[in-house]
Amino acid sequence: MPRITTPDGISLHYEEAGTGTPILFIHEFGGNHESWEPQMRHFARRHRCITYAARGYPPSDVPSDVEQYSQAIAVADAVAVLDGLGIAKAHIVGLSMGGFATVHFGLRAPERALSLTVAGAGYGCEKEHEEYFRGVSLEVARRFATDGARAFAPIYAEGASRVQFQNKDPRGWREFADRLATHSDVGASLTMRGVQARRPSFWDLEEELRAMPIPTLVIVGDEDDHCLQPGIFLKKTLPACGLSVFPKTGHTLNLEEPAWFNMHLAEFIAQVEAGRWDKRDPRALPGQIMRTD
Repeated sequence: MPRITTPDGISLHYEEAGTGTPILFIHEFGGNHESWEPQMRHFARRHRCITYAARGYPPSDVPSDVEQYSQAIAVADAVAVLDGLGIAKAHIVGLSMGGFATVHFGLRAPERALSLTVAGAGYGCEKEHEEYFRGVSLEVARRFATDGARAFAPIYAEGASRVQFQNKDPRGWREFADRLATHSDVGASLTMRGVQARRPSFWDLEEELRAMPIPTLVIVGDEDDHCLQPGIFLKKTLPACGLSVFPKTGHTLNLEEPAWFNMHLAEFIAQVEAGRWDKRDPRALPGQIMRTD
């Protein structure tokens, strides 16, 4: 079983396929490394594709101390995977929790990123919902710790932004829900407490984000309500950012709409590698509707 070891001694399981420019896929809270299978199969035709199980997600190690889980540590783990595989730079692609890690990767290790794809990221960012999100996160952590993943997974998997996946693709959603039920009770609870409940809002990072020139693609579903405004904020704030909104789509973007996701990601990476994903033209003034002089 292929593994790399992080600087703090945590063993992470990873998988890779293909050759070419590297792509590193970072999974969401409700998934694991297997959640990227539609992308691993598609992009391995032209790229070296790597995915890994985050700490707290078997077969990676599951630390028992909440202080071994944080947003900064999540980025350090992604860098450790690249280091362990001898990869200097990669396209970084993340969904939800992995999308947050991708944003912070761009802030903390910009020299290691060829591009950033931030999908379905934004829960807890909206300032008016910040405290509510932290409270819900702690309750989810409690339910995983007390009820266990097998009992709580069916509830979590039918969240307001997950039912779109269930309605479109019942077999795919069932696979997602069954995978969630196998998560570590301890790992899921501590990840929610240490990473999700404590991460900063994008709005708190505005100054840093405005200075981050890395080519970025943001993807959100139009029924993933608490990611829509954060997605628009990233579009307006990051200098070289594009925004794609999938219609009638929820949170589990890469599995719910794999063909759309793969198409948009492939086009984005192609433009980046051709040197054509530029910063926004300074003439495109946000406050201007029509030019009159």
